[in-house]
Amino acid sequence: MQLIEQIEFEQLRTDAPEFGPGDTVKVHTRVIEGGKERIQIFEGTVIGKKDGGLRSAFTVRKLSHGVGVERTFMLHSPRIAKIEVARRGAVRRAKLYYLRSKIGKAARIKERQTAR
Repeated sequence: MQLIEQIEFEQLRTDAPEFGPGDTVKVHTRVIEGGKERIQIFEGTVIGKKDGGLRSAFTVRKLSHGVGVERTFMLHSPRIAKIEVARRGAVRRAKLYYLRSKIGKAARIKERQTAR
């Protein structure tokens, strides 16, 4: 079993920032279309995070033309170029699935104040 853990450890991403549910993140993803590679940015609120070593994943939700769009990313995927934290959100839940039913101002998350 140690061999599997060693192989997984070598593939872990070390440049991922600390973020959690409620934070607004920009995920830069590598997309290949017609033999060309480009970077696509998906910006939204993290509504859930699953930590499991190499299988860690997080779900980001955004509104696009009035329609809610959710996308799940594997944290250590080579397709992810980088992750930026745009804002820190103050929430008291690990999963923010209740935001799916909220519209407009009701779906806002208060910004977390950091100590100076």
